[in-house]
Amino acid sequence: MKRFSLTAAILWLLLTLAASATATQSARTFMDGTEAYRNGNWPAAIAAFESLADAGTDNGKLFYNLGNAYLKNDDLGRALLWYERALKRIPDDPDLRFNYNYALTLTKDERGERESPLLRILFFWKYQLSPSTVRWIAILLNAALWIALSVLVIRKKRLLRPSVLLVAAASVVFSATAAFNYVETARIRQAVILPEKVAVRSGFTESATQLFVLHAGTKVRVERETDTHLLVRYTEDKIGWLKKSEAGII
Repeated sequence: MKRFSLTAAILWLLLTLAASATATQSARTFMDGTEAYRNGNWPAAIAAFESLADAGTDNGKLFYNLGNAYLKNDDLGRALLWYERALKRIPDDPDLRFNYNYALTLTKDERGERESPLLRILFFWKYQLSPSTVRWIAILLNAALWIALSVLVIRKKRLLRPSVLLVAAASVVFSATAAFNYVETARIRQAVILPEKVAVRSGFTESATQLFVLHAGTKVRVERETDTHLLVRYTEDKIGWLKKSEAGII
């Protein structure tokens, strides 16, 4: 549990906050939240950090600390929601990964939609590397490809051709993966169940048929949205409606 300490990103956050006109107040709010967290006052820390997020501060370390505070406050649903949001911004942070995986062990529902084990083996780089890492590898491979092609054309060295083909193949693979990750992020919306227990129904009203039950921290896919409800998919054959207040969009 020692990893649930406040991260040492205060300077980074303060520099981010300093870019706005309300930097002084934002910095004070962040320091108040930091002090509350260190003193074990989780509700006060949550209120301070969440006010910064609501005001538009988009920072993975802030979201990570919010997840930690919520987990300390025994709110598993919101802890996992903020961990998921943090993972989109700092996916390679080891402490975040550790705390996120620990929080997952506290959930009651099994993981919903899962990828095929064969796909995870065949396309291991997509699942082992973060989207940002895949994107940078694709950029570097494309740069290397153009350099290799330039050398090939200028010096006309036939020995370079096999290596160029290898770089070209790798560039195509990682570029395609980066494009897929982008489309997946843009089009597929996911949410986290917030209350301890939620009934997913066939309609909007309380009298609608209860189809199945989900618990705090479970991740679902959002298929459709109205002003008051979300149509969510838990597995291929489990889909239904719940109130917007009962799930947080990642």
